[in-house]
Amino acid sequence: MRLNSPTPRRPKPTTIRLEPNVQAGLVVLADLLKKPLNRLVNEAVQLFIKERSQEVEDDLENALKRLRAVREKDPDFESAIASFAESEASLSGDDPVEGTLVDDETASTAGPVQTKVHELLRG
Repeated sequence: MRLNSPTPRRPKPTTIRLEPNVQAGLVVLADLLKKPLNRLVNEAVQLFIKERSQEVEDDLENALKRLRAVREKDPDFESAIASFAESEASLSGDDPVEGTLVDDETASTAGPVQTKVHELLRG
C-alpha cells in the first residue's frame, strides 16, 4: 500500500476531425508501426507543440532584441521627440486645432465674455 501517492491523471477524451487523407495515412502508419491511433496522434501533437513553441519563443526573443536595440540607441527618445517637434512646427501655420491669433481690432468686436478671457490671458 502506497501512502500519499499521486493519483494517475487520465487523459481527457477529445473529439477532433481529421481530413480524410490524414485519417487514411494515420491508419496505415498505425498498422505498420503496430501502435494505436491514439498514441500516434498524441506523439504528433506533442511534436507539433514542441516545434511551434520553440518558433514562437524565438520570434519573441527576436522582437525583444529589436526593442532593446531601439531603446539603447535612443534611451530618452530624444530623436522621436525632435521628429515630433519638427513635424508640429512644419504644420503650425495651417493647423486649425491651434486656433487663430486675435489682434486688438478683433478683440474690440468681441463680446463681454471673450473680452474678459482675452484680458485674463494677457495678464
